[in-house]
Amino acid sequence: MNQLLKLTQILVVFFLSGLTQAKMTVINDVLGRKVALELPAQRVVLGVYAEDYMAIGTESAFDNVVGLSRDTWKAWRPANWNLYTKYRPSLKDIPDIGEVENQTFSIDKVIHLKPSVVVLADWQYKSLGTKIADLEKEEISIVVIDYNAQTLHRHISSTLIIGQLTGQEKRAKKIAAEYRNTIETTLKRIKSAKLPPPRTYVENGNKGPSQYSVTYGKNMWGAIVTMMGGDNIATPYIEWWGLMNPEQVLDSKPEVIFLSGTESGVKTDAMAMGHGIERTLAESRLKGFTERAGWENLPAIRDNRIYGVYHGASRTILDAAMVQFVAKSLYPSLFKDIDPEQEYLNFYKKYLPVTPEGTFTVHITN
Repeated sequence: MNQLLKLTQILVVFFLSGLTQAKMTVINDVLGRKVALELPAQRVVLGVYAEDYMAIGTESAFDNVVGLSRDTWKAWRPANWNLYTKYRPSLKDIPDIGEVENQTFSIDKVIHLKPSVVVLADWQYKSLGTKIADLEKEEISIVVIDYNAQTLHRHISSTLIIGQLTGQEKRAKKIAAEYRNTIETTLKRIKSAKLPPPRTYVENGNKGPSQYSVTYGKNMWGAIVTMMGGDNIATPYIEWWGLMNPEQVLDSKPEVIFLSGTESGVKTDAMAMGHGIERTLAESRLKGFTERAGWENLPAIRDNRIYGVYHGASRTILDAAMVQFVAKSLYPSLFKDIDPEQEYLNFYKKYLPVTPEGTFTVHITN
């Protein structure tokens, strides 16, 4: 009898301790939606931003990830995926719920996983439209975050939200404060110098020199250029992202050009950047873009102000270093003391369990 009473007391203690570990909290997501859920979240489905979730929530946060949109990691950044899965093979065992952009995202798979919360990007939430109601009917909480907008406010808000979801509020506040400091101190230098804004063109170099690909207006690289005081030539023509007429590019006479690339670029003549990419290859691919018809007459080409950036280092809390690189490229005299690529690698040393090797920024000097 005494043993039964003792066992009952132990079970009660475990039950009560569980209640103190997870508590009902209301989160305000980036869309201003109030979402009530038990935190730290125990069964999480990630639509995107997996590396951010690990950086902010620590590697242990993935012990509670029960579903993942694998294409937003493996397909978009294959070498990065390989780096992490080599370190933590269990990432491969997380069920794949499909991807919103290519319309393979499966509501049924998500429901089957019985998550307590689904974390979606702003653009994913809006793209899913009425399908969101199917998740809500199952009493699955949905939290929306957004690094794609590339605004200081949304970066900070998204970081703090991940901190709440993972029970890492203190760590999230630290990362957010460091990000804010980098952006604000970089902007302070630019504003104090009062230099004329250079005309700037950014293009995703995924189609190679022979075919123009998308440029950016109010988000991603376009937002970074504008935030850092550049005159984004796409602004009059492109709201978010899309193709800009080659004649418009030539007529705008950009003084600075950025081509973004990923590891997938090695398969063709596209811009190749990122994990495992040799600098000589990145430089060679970047040089190929300088040979486009009419580009020899552009100020950016004439003055050797064409740069390569790692596309995977945008729309993430890790992109402070890319913001610095854009700023330094726009205003070289103001940032001689800053090494953006090293700052990018330093973030990994500080907050992530893997060590990337490759080329993340590049500049042709001759």
